[in-house]
Amino acid sequence: MPTAESIRLGYSPCPNDTFIFYGIAAGGLQLPGVRIEVELHDVETLNRMAMTARLDVTKLSFHAWLLVRERYRLLDSGAALGYGCGPILVSKEPLTRSEVAAARVVLPGEWTTAHLLFRLWAPETAKRYFVTYDRILSEISAGKADCGVIIHENRFTYTQAGFHTVVDLGAWWEEETGLPIPLGCIAARAELGEGQMRDIEGLIRRSIRQAQENPEQTFPYIRRYAREMSDDVLRRHIHTFVNSYSLDLGETGKRAVAELDQRARAAGIIS
Repeated sequence: MPTAESIRLGYSPCPNDTFIFYGIAAGGLQLPGVRIEVELHDVETLNRMAMTARLDVTKLSFHAWLLVRERYRLLDSGAALGYGCGPILVSKEPLTRSEVAAARVVLPGEWTTAHLLFRLWAPETAKRYFVTYDRILSEISAGKADCGVIIHENRFTYTQAGFHTVVDLGAWWEEETGLPIPLGCIAARAELGEGQMRDIEGLIRRSIRQAQENPEQTFPYIRRYAREMSDDVLRRHIHTFVNSYSLDLGETGKRAVAELDQRARAAGIIS
């Protein structure tokens, strides 16, 4: 059980998360009387940890959050949600949508929003398997998969590496719904209580604003964990995934989450 003295906080090593949480991780931003213990894990690891509620506050794919929402409450700050930032299905050789049905598809985790979006777009595709997001392109290059869904830094580098776009799942979502795509969120265990959850929300918001006011200060911390070290890619990644919805989901963000929930239920992906 969480206590007032110690909170376990988990987020991913991706640049948008390390940018958002730098102020907290560096110790400059704190909650009075609370020790925040930071852990970094791949987002799918965080998703699986949430199934047994191992962390008090955690980054989650929205797909995973829909499955644990009774135990974890959605926070209004810290989310990765927006336009032009969705997962992309890529291949070495051009593929049509009909060909994807029989293809071998590699994805960055069973409980990722990338997997949920892919299933909504290609519900008939059965040959799916999972690796960590940084191995997707190498799995395709090695001939183990015909195509795969990329997220994070890879979306900025895959064309230079010789891969083709099969479908931009974020663009497809936007065309279907007119809403931003909800990718990842920050959630807190319900036992923390509303008061402490609001305090944590405010702390995350302050950390984001501090990072936006002095982004260069965050870069040594970001580079410590980033898979892609190009400053240009890191800046593009942060600019794409840290936006006004990260500060506050707002009504539009909440409508996007509700739409994802409704479509996942209608497709029988979640119950």
